[in-house]
Amino acid sequence: MNRYVALLRGINVGAGPRVGMADLRRVVTDLGHEDVRTHLQSGNVVFGSRAGDAGALAKGLERAIAEEFGLTVPVLIRDAGELAAVVDGNPYPGQDDPTRLLVAFLAAAPAKAKAAALTVPGNENVEFIIAGREVYQHFPDGGYGRSKFTNVHLEKRLGVVATTRNWKTVRALSELATG
Repeated sequence: MNRYVALLRGINVGAGPRVGMADLRRVVTDLGHEDVRTHLQSGNVVFGSRAGDAGALAKGLERAIAEEFGLTVPVLIRDAGELAAVVDGNPYPGQDDPTRLLVAFLAAAPAKAKAAALTVPGNENVEFIIAGREVYQHFPDGGYGRSKFTNVHLEKRLGVVATTRNWKTVRALSELATG
């Protein structure tokens, strides 16, 4: 049995669409996945599956969410090992303030030229490192909430879907997936 984390983009945040976590767990369970758990209210689902194709899992969840809730929600999947590698690969050791250290998960690794051209908007003090399908983000002067270095900025500049989680959530999801 493989352990996966599904990261839904843009639900239950701000003015975005609302999905109840009990309903989301039911939908994932109805797809045949096991030991389905949600974390927080922002679209994090940990589950077990015999499936080995993360892309097919993501598409299946997207279809089920569209059918059940009438929403088009991008779903990004990481397996337990990939999420553990994200935690272990933190390029900002000693930085664990969840308002200042975040990870943007990307649907695919961005093209090298787009990754090389990525800049922080305005005069913001944001450090970032792109590592495969993740963008580690460190906000030394303040949190993500006031920044323009957002999912929308990353998606526009990199040309891939992105969803961001704070460091506390990333660590918790990794523990749930491996525990």
